[in-house]
Amino acid sequence: MSSRICSVLAFIRSLARKKPLEPAGEQSNFCRCLTSLDLIGLGVGGTLGAGVYVLSGEVAREVAGPSIVISFLVAAVASVFAGLCYAELGARVPKMGSAYLYSYVTIGEVWAFVTGWNLLLSYVIETSSIAKAWTGAFDDLIHNVMAKHLGEHTPMDSPGLAEYPDFFAAALIMLLAGVLAYGLKESAIVNTVFTAVNVTVLIFIITSGFIKGDLKNWHISKKTVLNATWEIIPLPVAFEYIGWEPAKYAVAVGSLCALSTSLLGVMLPMPRVLYAMARDGLLFKPLSYMSSRQSPVLATLSSGAVAAFMVLLFDLKALVDMSSIGTIFAYTLVAVCLLILRYKDNAGFVLRLEPFSIRDVLRPPFRATHRTSKNVTILTIIILFLVIVLTVLLSEALYSLSRRELWSMLLVSVLVLTLVLAVVIIWRQPQSRTKASFMVPFVPVIPVLSVFINTYLMVQLEGETWVSYAVWMAIGLIVYFGYGVRHSVQKQRLQEAHDQLSSNNISSNVVDCAA
Repeated sequence: MSSRICSVLAFIRSLARKKPLEPAGEQSNFCRCLTSLDLIGLGVGGTLGAGVYVLSGEVAREVAGPSIVISFLVAAVASVFAGLCYAELGARVPKMGSAYLYSYVTIGEVWAFVTGWNLLLSYVIETSSIAKAWTGAFDDLIHNVMAKHLGEHTPMDSPGLAEYPDFFAAALIMLLAGVLAYGLKESAIVNTVFTAVNVTVLIFIITSGFIKGDLKNWHISKKTVLNATWEIIPLPVAFEYIGWEPAKYAVAVGSLCALSTSLLGVMLPMPRVLYAMARDGLLFKPLSYMSSRQSPVLATLSSGAVAAFMVLLFDLKALVDMSSIGTIFAYTLVAVCLLILRYKDNAGFVLRLEPFSIRDVLRPPFRATHRTSKNVTILTIIILFLVIVLTVLLSEALYSLSRRELWSMLLVSVLVLTLVLAVVIIWRQPQSRTKASFMVPFVPVIPVLSVFINTYLMVQLEGETWVSYAVWMAIGLIVYFGYGVRHSVQKQRLQEAHDQLSSNNISSNVVDCAA
């Protein structure tokens, strides 16, 4: 019985095995062919896409109304915090794999797989949603010919599915997947040109807003809202309503360019995460195949095929909600990884045998040690628990809080004070002396704020989204425990190192006996 318990504990510990930053025998097969301008173009193009030209109208109508400006501000703050955390981790771990690799190096294999699986969910669904937005914007220009034809001949009336399969969007995804599989540099050049057109059109839209904007729209009466006839306005069509119909076509061109660059921007990292996970043995090995042009062909085409399948089935809103949860979860884990890395003990520095004590937590040593690093990890777990409880409470007990009911005010106050105390204790711990070319200011405040905002945004998502997400995660865990945990390259490395050590010990004993 005890041996079985030991085996279970050993298996659980193996799930937390970490990948070294420079593993022996591993080398990158990718060609570093992108210039700074290419990277800026990919970043800008990936940012200014469906959210600007398509989703803003739907969100304003269905959820936010005039306060959509505040919604964008909240999203921007969350993105800034996440971007800062990504920047430092990218400087500390300058390798391919994004948040997946950061998690693998910092908190262990099983969390790395969960992070990578979430990234794949985010990228696949973002690809599908942007392609669907692209075809919607194009269809508007041709008076919805495609929507009418497909709606009549291939309707899908099942709940949760799209009104009709979007074959045009699926073909667009596979076309771009083929372009990316052929070569990265050529794709980056096209992306840079489209991004320049996009930025020009956005400047025109912003200027138009200052000219034609009406502050009265911030003070629409409830009666007016209830009596009005509403419709969603993919952004170019809005110019018809202000008498600038010719501008509709210029903005439509910009929107198509923007959606094209956004699509390329999100399809670029998708196969690279898939490749990194397959190279590490956590996903099927053939996905790590590289072509003679140093492109992950199978990973690119496979991920494109999955995205094309999704775009055939689901509508835009369902895709966007599922994409959000994967992205936000990855943002949260990146902030957690940054906290752990920033307070990691210095390699080779041993102060003394350090049992846990409250005194050492409140008055830590001047250098980071294994004990202080472990304390930060424990405090980070406590912070995650407090943030989850607090955000759920703020979301579900909003009515009680607005009425200032004692129980809700007291509970929120206790949670906030405990959270602040945990942050202060982490702030007092010594940080690692390993420096990076970029370091996030005000640590641990900014990573904790990032975790809080991201968790609050996840709590706001609908139940259907969480059900879909649970199904996706269940599939991922089946893949990991059925395949990845047995084929992990890091597991093989550790086993080989253990066998080598055992062999050396046996050889040493033989020599001693002979002597």
